[in-house]
Amino acid sequence: MKNLFFFLLTILLLLGCENEAKLTFETTELKNKSCNDCPKIKITIPRALGETRIAEKVNTIVDEELIYHLKFEDSSNVNSVEEAMASFSKGYQSFKNEFNDEAIGWEAKANGEIRYENAFLLSIILDTYTYTGGAHGHSESIFLNFDKEKNVELENYQLFKDLEGFIDFAETKFRNNQQIPEQGSINATGFMFSGEVFHLPENLGFTKEGIQLIYNQYEVASYADGAIELLIPYADANQFLKEKYRVLI
Repeated sequence: MKNLFFFLLTILLLLGCENEAKLTFETTELKNKSCNDCPKIKITIPRALGETRIAEKVNTIVDEELIYHLKFEDSSNVNSVEEAMASFSKGYQSFKNEFNDEAIGWEAKANGEIRYENAFLLSIILDTYTYTGGAHGHSESIFLNFDKEKNVELENYQLFKDLEGFIDFAETKFRNNQQIPEQGSINATGFMFSGEVFHLPENLGFTKEGIQLIYNQYEVASYADGAIELLIPYADANQFLKEKYRVLI
């Protein structure tokens, strides 16, 4: 009974420390002015509060991603999300002045969400959508993973102690989920992996259930196929992760 008591006390203390280590966020919403001759822009993102280095890093990286997706291609010296929104609107007006009949329905949206956080890790996902004419718009999901102790954004490879092992495991699971034969080309059923070799997506991150892999439109499949997702539970993923980034299950 005494051992059980100390075990439960340790778990409670660990949970308490983890909760105390979590950042505080507030939801920020940005919109452009509403008018008959303006594109629609709506940004909803989590903003880390406080003056810590990790809060500053998280907000800076989120802003950089939004600026990249909002900034009109001919713009320069865009240093804030608000300036990027103005750049998108200016791009619309320039396009409309030259191609009035085709300047219809321009839109930009972004929504951010905390997908996972513990004392060491933070994963944020940004879902973006832009439409600047043509048959359809462009959607993209971006995972941002942070090491909260080192105050840095993590590259995908930095999460793993055995990256090649994880790639092999992910390929097996991907083939099973997509009903691709175990032997032969990964593109046997119509996928478009470069060189017919399986690879991880550009975006992967942590969720409550496991490591989520997201292949965005055109990354390995056609636009019509949409995003291709794969979830690898922590019971399988932990063996490949660096010890610091393993998630208790």
